[in-house]
Amino acid sequence: MSWLFGLNRGAAPGGGGDAAPGGTGPGTGAGLSLPPAPGGGGGAGDRQTPKDKWSNFDPTGLERAAKAARELDASRHAKDALSLAQMQEQTLQLEQQTKLKEYEAAIEQLKNEQIRVQAEERRKTLNEETKQHQARAQYQDKLARQRYDEQMRQQQLANEENLRKQEESVQKQEAMRRATVEREMELRHKNEMLRVEAEARARAKAERENADIIREQIRLKAAEHRQTVLESLKTAGMLFGEGFRAFVTDWDKVTATVAGLTLLAVGVYSAKNATAVAGRYIEARLGKPSLVRETSRITVLEALKHPIKASFSLVGKRLTSKAQDALEGVVLSPQLEARVRDIAIATRNTKKNKSLYRNILMYGPPGTGKTLFAKKLAVHSGMDYAIMTGGDVAPMGREGVTAMHKLFDWANTSRFGLLLFVDEADAFLRKRATEKISEDLRATLNAFLHRTGQHSNKFMLVLASNQPEQFDWAINDRIDEMVNFDLPQLEERERLVRMYFDRHVLKPATEGKQRLKLAQFDYGKKCSEIARLTEGMSGREISQLAVAWQAAAYASEDGVLTEAMIDARVADAVQQHQQKMEWLKTEGAEATKGTDRNPLLPFPKGTP
Repeated sequence: MSWLFGLNRGAAPGGGGDAAPGGTGPGTGAGLSLPPAPGGGGGAGDRQTPKDKWSNFDPTGLERAAKAARELDASRHAKDALSLAQMQEQTLQLEQQTKLKEYEAAIEQLKNEQIRVQAEERRKTLNEETKQHQARAQYQDKLARQRYDEQMRQQQLANEENLRKQEESVQKQEAMRRATVEREMELRHKNEMLRVEAEARARAKAERENADIIREQIRLKAAEHRQTVLESLKTAGMLFGEGFRAFVTDWDKVTATVAGLTLLAVGVYSAKNATAVAGRYIEARLGKPSLVRETSRITVLEALKHPIKASFSLVGKRLTSKAQDALEGVVLSPQLEARVRDIAIATRNTKKNKSLYRNILMYGPPGTGKTLFAKKLAVHSGMDYAIMTGGDVAPMGREGVTAMHKLFDWANTSRFGLLLFVDEADAFLRKRATEKISEDLRATLNAFLHRTGQHSNKFMLVLASNQPEQFDWAINDRIDEMVNFDLPQLEERERLVRMYFDRHVLKPATEGKQRLKLAQFDYGKKCSEIARLTEGMSGREISQLAVAWQAAAYASEDGVLTEAMIDARVADAVQQHQQKMEWLKTEGAEATKGTDRNPLLPFPKGTP
């Protein structure tokens, strides 16, 4: 395009570079002459040097460019060329933006990768710290157990040494006391014999000397006494005869006496019956209902009988409800412990805010702590508790409906709120459609459903059952929360074994108040071993096992509980548990034969 603007005009189109004769060439302007170059000759072959950069400018190029522009504007492809140029420009811009976005995406990916690497490093660091903390905690726990076992061993040795010294001292003191008592008895016996012998001799001598005088005195006293008795009898007979004769002859006195005796008899009979009726009425309204077996509530009658004891009970209830833990003495799994602790906190806050209580169902094998937790929950919440058994309802017959209404009337009068715990609730809350339930029991169940149809701020219903699948559907509808108390696992069993071993064996042995001693062996290791052997056993069975250890020590001759005795009792308990499980499995197979199990139920019918 340089030819369009008149550039490079000095060269001929054919490639020749010679200048025109006479010093002028095609590139010069009209009438313009260039001076010769310095030092050059005036020949035709010499090139002329311009004075400045515009000296060689040819304006014809501009004319040709303007003409080409006009032709281009007049052309029908002008708009297409302009659009093509715009599209090329837009394409370049889009390519630049795409490269920019790719660059930003690459930067963002690098940032994400850096964050991921940092997070991975942090996670590895946290895992390593967690492992170190766990190892440190296990090591500290191991050291604590070793210190505890060593302290118990040292304490046992010290207690045995003190007991041995005390026994020796007591034996020496007893021997000295026995010898002293025997010597005193011997001297006292000799002195008594000498005194009796001297008194007998003196009395015999005095009687021999005064025998006549004594006989005369006795005769005179007898005669005087006889005369006095005869005179008294004669005077009394005369007075009684005259009074009886005067009473019989006066009919007004006889009538008044008979009427008075009749009124007295009627009054005594009426007062006796009225007292019995009033007592039954007060007992029904203010006393403990017949369905309640155990309660912490102080009734009016008990307060009247024992006012001081009732006052101390109320004060103690207020004090202990503020400080006692709801799970004190209750060993549960961590998940179940967290759940029931939330229930306890919610119940306590519900009582403080005077809101509506929620009904709870606790199900699971027997001996897993359901009743114990219900009592702890009531005490922790500052409520009264009442325990009833479902098996007490059926024998009441037609009186069951009245007793049920009395129970809930009594519950609504509690000042602190009442936690009503129904143990073995499936005994009377079973399905009404079955033929095994009687009409009286069905009516009692209907009364129970009527009184529990709505939530109350006066009482809280806690049901416990080993077979919740037998509940009537209306009972299931009234349950707000279901809690499964499962059998203790290895960690919980070890805590239970240590707790009951300390309660039933170590404390009686170290306090020295009972006839119980403990042989030397590793208590902590033995407790861990027992926890492994008692798999599948409940907390109640472990408690019974600890009582069996205590009984074995009492049955021995020296009262010493040895490791062999503990192992023997553990083996017996494990064998008995296996036998119970065989019976239960047989019973469950017979109960479920021909019956479809509901998949929504927690466990099959007939299993605890």
